[in-house]
Parts: sequence; structure tokens; C-alpha cells
Amino acid sequence: MQVPEATIEFIHRTPVQLRFRDIDMFGHVNNNVYLELMDMAKASFYAQIHGGHLNPANIGLLVVNVNCDFFEPTRLEEPLEILTGILKISERSVKLEQRIINSATGAVKVICRTVLAGFDPRTNSGAPVPAVYHEYFDSLQK
Repeated sequence: MQVPEATIEFIHRTPVQLRFRDIDMFGHVNNNVYLELMDMAKASFYAQIHGGHLNPANIGLLVVNVNCDFFEPTRLEEPLEILTGILKISERSVKLEQRIINSATGAVKVICRTVLAGFDPRTNSGAPVPAVYHEYFDSLQK
């Protein structure tokens, strides 16, 4: 499968280190591990948007859909970086694209698109996307 060209600018980069337990019996990173790595990168991205501090109660977003395309296997010794960007933002949802790449070669390992819905943990129900995300996205468009 051909790796599609990026249609957005990736506004956040997170270097990651693999652990021996991340590897499956074929010597590749297990598919489930990619989701964990992308969650770690999302947390770092949220912290950036929130001024460097992450309070889970203030995130205001909840993952409602994740789709990943796997392009080539990743091995334990490879240097990895996760790129994160906003594909689309609306009143009640945000769509992110993340790419896990080999930071030495630029080879794309995985592309993941995640839909996040606005969420209010106090009421345990859907809510508008917090203004901080709209402000951040708008600042990128200038």
C-alpha cells in the first residue's frame, strides 16, 4: 500500500522509545502498542495546547473513533517519532491525524486518524469542544 501524502502540517512531534515488551513474536512492534504510543503523544499535544500543563479533568475531549493504516513493520532498535496534527475541528468534534515515523529515515510506519468528541466529565455527557482547541487551531491558520 502506498503511503499517502500529508494534507496538513504536523504541529506537534513526540519522540518515543520502545521497550522489549512492545515486540511481538515476529520481532515487530505489536499493533496494540501503536495505539498506546499515539495516546502518549496526544497527552503531550494536549499539554502543549494547555500551556505545558496537563490536567486530565480539563482535556474536554473523548476518543470516539480510531482508524489506523499500517505501512511497514517497526523493530525494537528503530528511532521513532509521532507527528500530530489537526485535520478538522467543529463545534462538537476534533479529527486528528498522527503518523509514527522512523525519525532517522522518515519512513512512515503507521497513519492513524482519531475522532474526538467534546466531553464534560462533570455531567458525563457530550459537550462542545473547549474554546482552547478552537483558539489554538485558529492561531495556526494565521
